[in-house]
Amino acid sequence: MSQIGIGIVGTGSIVRTYLKCISEMATAKVVALCTTSPDRAREVEAEFGYPIFSDYQEFLAESDIDLVCVCNESGKHGEAIEAAAMAGKHILSEKPLEVTTEKIDALITLCKERQVYLGCVLQNRCAADYKRAEEAIRSGKLGKLLMGNASIDWYRSEDYYAKSEWRGTLALDGGAAFINQGIHTIDLLMNLMGPVVSVYAHVQTRVHKIEGEDVGAALVNYSNGAIGTLTAGTALYPGYPERLEVYGEKGSIIMEGGQIIAWNIEGEDPKGVSSETLGSGASDPTAIGHENHKTVLEDMVEAIQMKRPPMVDGEEARKSVALINAIYESSKRRSLIHL
Repeated sequence: MSQIGIGIVGTGSIVRTYLKCISEMATAKVVALCTTSPDRAREVEAEFGYPIFSDYQEFLAESDIDLVCVCNESGKHGEAIEAAAMAGKHILSEKPLEVTTEKIDALITLCKERQVYLGCVLQNRCAADYKRAEEAIRSGKLGKLLMGNASIDWYRSEDYYAKSEWRGTLALDGGAAFINQGIHTIDLLMNLMGPVVSVYAHVQTRVHKIEGEDVGAALVNYSNGAIGTLTAGTALYPGYPERLEVYGEKGSIIMEGGQIIAWNIEGEDPKGVSSETLGSGASDPTAIGHENHKTVLEDMVEAIQMKRPPMVDGEEARKSVALINAIYESSKRRSLIHL
């Protein structure tokens, strides 16, 4: 099959991950990059070595672009997705698709109308240890699920926010610790435990000079009757690897930093030694490898070529944002929110 031409919106640090992934793929090639800042475009053209546009329409007029990867600020994902869909391009967006479910719903509808595929990068689903845990839970090895917990107790310096005009803002980040740092782990937990029916939460901004939260906690109720807790933070020095805990009537699995650290299932030998070594963004957002991103990109390219939905489509990506929006609403109202 011919190569899929990829255009990338955004020129931040994550773009280097995409360029590395695509350079290792025989099925895809980079065509051009786009940033809405003309000054930024001039600044990075020599660095990246690809044509760089500061106008969406000129960028999307490139006929070789089949797929647009959206890697700009979270609260600007929607405008980039909309422009790409209107131009008839398929889309793969960094998380979240947008910062509210209302905006995500509009994007899902538009992409269906324009008959383009919409995928979201929730790459941690591709990790080998996670897939092993997912298979065990799906096959019923843990029996009835009783409790599912997640903690994303990370740390970000004041400089991390001070050097960015959008991080931690309500308009462009949608919040902070839960929707930016926590969304990946929340997505993993919901994928294992199933839908959340209600949540009671409280978030605070205790340390950083930001609009969003730097600490928060929530109690969740799942549709299968299980319960669980979520904690997230960016003020929790020095930052600890994200943690997932799933407990069932016949066993439990605990993961830290994408690795299984405890595997206790009735009738099986404990398998606590992880099969892989991964980086964690606990204190450094750049400490995460590129292999899982590459798997997502390869799947998206194959989805276009085979005319099938991507591994995480718009409806699937919406779920974690709906829960996080409910967490914020619960804290604001100081009441239980039903999803």
